[in-house]
Amino acid sequence: MTRRKITNAVMFGLTGLCALLTISVLFFILGYLVYYGGRSLSWDFFTQLPAPPNEPGGGMANAIVGTGKLLLLTALIGVPIGFAAGVYLAEFGGRTFSSIVRYTADLLNGVPSIVIGIVAYALVVVPMKRFSLLAGAVALSIIVIPITIRTTEQFLRAVPHSLREAALALGARKWQTVATVVIPAAFRGVLTGTILGMARVAGETAPLLFTSFSNQFWNRGLDEPAATLPVMIFNYAISPYEEWRRQAWAAALVLLTLMLAANLAARLVLSPRGARHG
Repeated sequence: MTRRKITNAVMFGLTGLCALLTISVLFFILGYLVYYGGRSLSWDFFTQLPAPPNEPGGGMANAIVGTGKLLLLTALIGVPIGFAAGVYLAEFGGRTFSSIVRYTADLLNGVPSIVIGIVAYALVVVPMKRFSLLAGAVALSIIVIPITIRTTEQFLRAVPHSLREAALALGARKWQTVATVVIPAAFRGVLTGTILGMARVAGETAPLLFTSFSNQFWNRGLDEPAATLPVMIFNYAISPYEEWRRQAWAAALVLLTLMLAANLAARLVLSPRGARHG
């Protein structure tokens, strides 16, 4: 008994230490960004365009708006495709073809994002002969689709079979059962997976370097380059100008705050309180 108690205490201490180290890294990153980025945040940062090199002032209003437009277009392209594929796999798919789709989605989920950027460059940028917001959305959609497929299938399969059987017993067709019973029951879980998937691609930089590129001015169309926060952070962080590096810290803080807000929103959706309100 003494040996078991000692072993239990040692393992409990090691797991607690690992958990503490994980939390410490997160808070260290947050503190570092708040310290350096918080000093650079101002109203001009959110409302003005970037200033010329080595000049004070300016902001990243175009990058903030560009990031929002890019994520919206990505959701419009990738989420419906991933959701429809997930519904097919969970409710209508057979064995062989469904296994191929699942395996392909898992492989696609592990492909480096820079490779996806090169593919989108070849498929969209080269034919259009220009960088564009649309090309960036296509690249991010390729990343979002497998995430949406797997989360949709997972939450649909978690719906009890008794609900399906009750709907079918009342005379509903298969597609009516899926559309009016299964999907509403799994809606909060699917929405959570979609939010987390969009939060993941919000910080992608490599695919955008090959597709949407960047823009020092406002983006006025889907066929024009667009500034985004990840690319602006990359460009400003490696620049030799102190003012640009200072704004890179501020942009990193804004981007991380948006991602944390998305993760908190996902947790609120899945919480019991969110279920009652839903």
